[in-house]
Amino acid sequence: MTAAQDDFLAMARTAEQLLHRPEVAAAWQQPSALAEFTVGGLAGHLAYQILCVPPTLVGPLPVEETVPLLGHYQRAKWVGADLDAEINVQLREGGERIAAPGPAALAEQVAAALAELTVALAKEDGARPVRLPFWSAYTLTIDDLLITRTMELAVHSDDLAVSVGIETPEFPPEATESVVGLLARLAVWRHGPVDVLRALSRAERAPGSIAAI
Repeated sequence: MTAAQDDFLAMARTAEQLLHRPEVAAAWQQPSALAEFTVGGLAGHLAYQILCVPPTLVGPLPVEETVPLLGHYQRAKWVGADLDAEINVQLREGGERIAAPGPAALAEQVAAALAELTVALAKEDGARPVRLPFWSAYTLTIDDLLITRTMELAVHSDDLAVSVGIETPEFPPEATESVVGLLARLAVWRHGPVDVLRALSRAERAPGSIAAI
């Protein structure tokens, strides 16, 4: 397997364990730490980062242009969008739909998808072009898609743990390096290298935020 595949599977297993936690099931209908998301809806959104991958590995290859990793975020409708923007409403509604069968069923669905992906990804060299249904007319390589999903899994695992009052899981070290590297690149793109440099090295000149997403 490639490093991106290993990192994704490691982070996905961490998320799967979180979805099995009884605290998540107990708080399913309660508000989460993310505005307008219930705990269940957030769990569904977290699960989607795993469940969306198997369908991209079957069927004919997409024909749209393959863009670099940063190009995905430059085209993503949700980057910088307001809470009530159509894309964010769709993401929340999608999370609720995925969560509708309940916590136990969702956790088992994720476990089954992970078992499938452990086998399927071992056959991939990372270069296959793939796309998700809500993207505009472009593709990523499977490895770049997995890097984006690894970041989403880390961020939303933290969101979910905070939402139910438990410690955020300890993330796999190599996968964490990938996530931090991606977030740093996005922060530079959104805020510029000087602000990121100052935020990381000079507290007296640090900007108010270098949030990457």
